[in-house]
Amino acid sequence: MKAQKNIVIGVCGSIAAYKSAEIVRQFVKKGWNVQVVMTEASKHFITPLTLSTLSGRQAYSEMFNKDGFTENHISISDFADVILVAPATANVIGKMAGGICDDLLTCALCAFKGPVVIAPAMNENMWRNKIVQENVERLKKNGYYFVNPEKGALACGREGAGRLAGVENIVETVEKTTRRK
Repeated sequence: MKAQKNIVIGVCGSIAAYKSAEIVRQFVKKGWNVQVVMTEASKHFITPLTLSTLSGRQAYSEMFNKDGFTENHISISDFADVILVAPATANVIGKMAGGICDDLLTCALCAFKGPVVIAPAMNENMWRNKIVQENVERLKKNGYYFVNPEKGALACGREGAGRLAGVENIVETVEKTTRRK
């Protein structure tokens, strides 16, 4: 029997966050153990309850709660065979490239030693921004994998590059990445 894989899916504050529900669903359907970590901004676009229900595990976003730690970033990074950030915002990409760890997701990413797949989603002007592209290149040079955004209708009403890659493409890239291990 094939060993189950463990994936942490980081969800950032993008309108494309609604697609993370289908990404979670696809990995669960494939028999993967899924742990969702959400940024605070992502909760404006999709609820933790939705992602918890689909994954079968509590979706985490807080570093601390009233009682102290929730799930901590080290145990999250230890759980994962791979981390997928989808959708990834320019903000989180910049934090990752700069080594900034100021929330549960960025701390877990910094502590993780395995493959990280990043699926950006943002306005075309943001995606093509020179600093964002420099951050992407820096992460690529450090071994991060990217599923580049697609061209098409954007939430702002424009057409262009920046829309989250298709769910099938993201899932396939993660699977290929974990086979390389």
